[in-house]
Amino acid sequence: MKIFQVILIFSMSLVLLSTGCSKHDHDHDEEELITTLIYQLTSESDGSIVEMSFRDLDGSGGNPPVITGGTLKPNHSYKGTITILNESVSPAEDITMEVSIAATAHQFFFTSTVSGLKVTYEDNDKDGRPLGLKTRLSTGAAGSGNLKIVLRHNPNKSAAGVSEGNIANAGGETDIEVNFPVTVQ
Repeated sequence: MKIFQVILIFSMSLVLLSTGCSKHDHDHDEEELITTLIYQLTSESDGSIVEMSFRDLDGSGGNPPVITGGTLKPNHSYKGTITILNESVSPAEDITMEVSIAATAHQFFFTSTVSGLKVTYEDNDKDGRPLGLKTRLSTGAAGSGNLKIVLRHNPNKSAAGVSEGNIANAGGETDIEVNFPVTVQ
């Protein structure tokens, strides 16, 4: 009987040690909740800042998101930075660094209906393929329309046109897609 008790206690101790001391291994492919995307543009000539933002604090299906577009100068260049957050928790979780760390599994895509507006990549993953947290945006003549920003998870970065920002062959899953109203004047 005592041997049975010793074996039982030993077995229970092993179970507790193996579960109690196990280290949580964060999976970088785990999908994060993105409630906020901020695209900050800094003028290369005068340092003025234009900030476009998307906030959907209650997630999809609740209240509509709050989207703030931007007014840009014609024939102008801006340095762009993207910040992505989960503001449904307190304090807000900055997801930008996680996307940067897992850059090979992410890419932002930029498409615009504004004539002459062009976004180019200013950052890359470890394989030299674009990421899009840092960009250069240039404008042409006055006009208005939308700038769509899409973050793809696990895109095929070696597919035709993807490194140039063409989303058509990217595949993967969309983590967030935002249409910002833009005026160039």
